[in-house]
Amino acid sequence: MEITGEVRDIIYRNELNSYTIAEFETEEETTTIVGYLPFVNSGETLKLIGKFVEHKEYGPQFKIDTFEKMMPKTLGSLQRYLSNGNIKGIGEVLAKRIVDTFGDETIHMLRFEPEKLARIKGITKEKAIQIGTEFVENLEVWQIVGFLERFGIGAENAKKVFDLYGSNAIQEIESNPYILIDIARGVDFLLIDKMALDLGMNYDNEKRITSGIKYGLIRSTYNGHSCVAKENLKEFVINLLDVSTENVEDGLINLKVKNEIVIEKRENIEYVYLYSFYNTEEEIAYRIQKLIHSKNVKKITGIEKELKKFEKTSEIQLSEKQKEAVKLVNENNVIVITGGPGTGKTTIIKAIIDIYEDKGKKVVLSAPTGRAAKRMTETTLKEASTLHRLLEIGKIDEDSLYQNEKEYQGAPIDGDIIIVDEMSMVDMFLMNYLLKCIYQGTKLVLVGDEDQLPSVGPGCVLKDIIHSKAVTTIHLDKIFRQAAKSKIVVNAHRVNNGQSFLKKGEDESEDEMQEDFFFIKENYQEKMLQQVISLCTGRLKKYGDYDFFKNIQVLSPTKKGVLGTKELNKALQEKLNPNLSKLPEKQSMGAIFRAGDRVMQIKNNYDIYWEKENNGKIEAGSGVFNGEIGTVINIDEREKQVQIKFDDNKEVYYEFTELEQIEHSYCITIHKAQRKRI
Repeated sequence: MEITGEVRDIIYRNELNSYTIAEFETEEETTTIVGYLPFVNSGETLKLIGKFVEHKEYGPQFKIDTFEKMMPKTLGSLQRYLSNGNIKGIGEVLAKRIVDTFGDETIHMLRFEPEKLARIKGITKEKAIQIGTEFVENLEVWQIVGFLERFGIGAENAKKVFDLYGSNAIQEIESNPYILIDIARGVDFLLIDKMALDLGMNYDNEKRITSGIKYGLIRSTYNGHSCVAKENLKEFVINLLDVSTENVEDGLINLKVKNEIVIEKRENIEYVYLYSFYNTEEEIAYRIQKLIHSKNVKKITGIEKELKKFEKTSEIQLSEKQKEAVKLVNENNVIVITGGPGTGKTTIIKAIIDIYEDKGKKVVLSAPTGRAAKRMTETTLKEASTLHRLLEIGKIDEDSLYQNEKEYQGAPIDGDIIIVDEMSMVDMFLMNYLLKCIYQGTKLVLVGDEDQLPSVGPGCVLKDIIHSKAVTTIHLDKIFRQAAKSKIVVNAHRVNNGQSFLKKGEDESEDEMQEDFFFIKENYQEKMLQQVISLCTGRLKKYGDYDFFKNIQVLSPTKKGVLGTKELNKALQEKLNPNLSKLPEKQSMGAIFRAGDRVMQIKNNYDIYWEKENNGKIEAGSGVFNGEIGTVINIDEREKQVQIKFDDNKEVYYEFTELEQIEHSYCITIHKAQRKRI
């Protein structure tokens, strides 16, 4: 649907990505519009393409898919445009004088004869030329969104293009379309490459080769890598671009000369980094060393006495290794506490909190995910936050952090000791942001299991810090008695030690263990699938009152294949939530959504509106984040909306066009389970 009118008032704007809510006046009515509107201000005339939707609280709104700026159609709208700060130096009074003087010729005069503005009192000839130049520049800016739209690049990325290249953006892109790859994560290289070739670029053009190399490096970061073996990268680029080895070698040399990549040789293998990734690793090392060698100003005296006091008041008997860990925290500014499940890491955190807070020190607790932060709060009875919230990363454009790490400055964290749990999930950029925000002299305690899966983002921070031996590290290897009653914990340690799962009768204490671990061996995928479905549809009842939608989560290491998340989700949905009542369904991205489905948000959405009931009162806010899980409540075909209630009771309405943000979560990948928020 298409509507044309004037922006009368900006109600809300996210300054980072230009997501806007505004009052929009057409010839027929005034309505609320929502969507990405970079470069748009009050008083401007727009042609909008999108559709009307019904918001639960705010009523009808026009949701924008794309837009085009138009010349103001009336003298009144032109005057409002000029007076609303769109052009420097023109206010309400001056805008009225200009329109009154030149009338219908105002736009022509501003574009082609700006010197005539000097006839108006208060405008010098120099200022007249400046006003005309800025008006023309604004016209050029208007064209950028439409130009990029032809290549599938949305308005939110158009703002990034303009911020970098200004009003010359279109000329810059036409001369080198590959600059778009450096601006936004996830831009389709093949689409950009086709644009370049269609514009006449040669296959062996240097810009094409170097961009293919950078794309290969960027793509590897999606899989958690901070660098790539040079030979593997060369092979990828040769196949991607259909060029020669010599072309790629020359491209690598050119990028290295320009300091866009770094090539480092380790153990006779050459590795290639994007410069920002190499620089981030160097910064992490530098900042950690700086913290380590700072004066130990947070050290407390009489630590032995304090440990005994803690044991007495908490009625917890610490092991010698746990006492050693607390002493090492006292003696060092940076320390790693690592160990598998059940080895007493949480007890050490409790001891640190009690001992240091008793001495008037401020302890800050954090973890990389909502789930980990919540668990930390429950086990320590002290508020813990996610690192993103602690560092206020949600207030900046996360995509840009991977391109320009300097964009994040952060604010110093107010704390004497910072404890970060589940460190294995922290990627290199998040680690560097954290280190940027720590005062010299503050103690940093990193807690985690190096044998857990590495972070979803690039880098393997915890393991690399431990293996560097530059940071004092204590390894916990004793399983405490309570934890030793869990076969899950026992078998986790056996696997890490290269042993097979515990067999019946192998351990004398097996009779005391919980029946919380089962290994079912099958050699054929179809039988494995049957086993999973059987376990999810009542077979576990004898071991506990397990309800799939409350107590069971299926995990898979992969998305593809019979036992991948996509096929398992379809199979489990059919068994656990069949559409027997023929209720409305919505198909999206190869999946069918229906009421009762378990779903997961798979990307951060800072702007989406939610409501939830809390102690009889309705709370409202915005933002649903990657990893949050919920249940589809209703599908409204008339309003083209899907209502979802998340596990923290937030209720959200998704337009049908927004369902690419949602996946079924009957089965999720193991990596997604790390990000799961409760």
